[in-house]
Amino acid sequence: MKITGTFLDEISHDIPHQNWGEKEWDADFANMRSIGIDTVIMIRSGYRKFITYPSKYLIGKGCYAPSHDLLDMFLRLADKYGMKFYFGLYDSGHYWDTGDMSKETEYNRFVIDEGWENYGQHHPSFGGWYLSGEISRRTKGVIEAFREQGEHCKAVSGGLPTLISPWIDGKKAVMAASATLSKEDAVSVADHEREWDEIFAGIHGAVDAVAFQDGHIDYDELDAFFEVNKRLADRYGLECWTNAETFDRDMPIKFLPIKFEKLRMKLEAAARAGYDKAITFEFSHFLSPQSSYTSAHHLFDRYREYFLKEKL
Repeated sequence: MKITGTFLDEISHDIPHQNWGEKEWDADFANMRSIGIDTVIMIRSGYRKFITYPSKYLIGKGCYAPSHDLLDMFLRLADKYGMKFYFGLYDSGHYWDTGDMSKETEYNRFVIDEGWENYGQHHPSFGGWYLSGEISRRTKGVIEAFREQGEHCKAVSGGLPTLISPWIDGKKAVMAASATLSKEDAVSVADHEREWDEIFAGIHGAVDAVAFQDGHIDYDELDAFFEVNKRLADRYGLECWTNAETFDRDMPIKFLPIKFEKLRMKLEAAARAGYDKAITFEFSHFLSPQSSYTSAHHLFDRYREYFLKEKL
């Protein structure tokens, strides 16, 4: 199963910044296109006080004015390379501090309106919305938040599709700042199915696609969890994508490009489960031939050799 989409991780909190300008981003979009990527997803339009575009609303709330309008740049490049662009919503950090998702909807009502009015109507590549709140379980307010945000996105944009990318609360679901690589209280397949059945029942119609992150479970657990994900998505009429993480969660240094064999195993498990699309977090740091990590250059070559049958 080939990777046909990637997140754009310009506003991050645990991945080192590469300090690219438009020249480097243009080259990277060309690299993405060369392996068949047709979808780019801006992971978030802002995180806490750092934002991707000069939002009057968010600057008025105390966010820092950005040096460059990154959102405009990404949309122009997506237009140029014939890609579909998903607009990632704002993450205030309130959910991470409190476990309550409801506050995010309050901010994002304004961000959604700004994004569509100032950008969405002017770029043919603007093709959808990414609800950027990341969850793994039935958390406080999540069903209501996803439903309200998704419905608002669709209402302003004439029904453009919406995407979420939750994680599975497996043995490798530890905080990036943690010194450990695994935990004991991992979710069972049965509990995962029960909780996501309830979430999907509450959000279907407002959310069109789900791309579970694939890195928090072990490789011999992939088939069991992937089968549940696909069955539940089909039950509620959602597209089932995989978010194939191209960084390694098994290493004590967080985070480095993944070993190719691990990526191969995850993509092949998604193919066995009948997933609809493979996206990644994320091309530019972990799979790009111009990444600041040299090992990403080699991962790009191994990917091309195996999945695209290119002779290098």
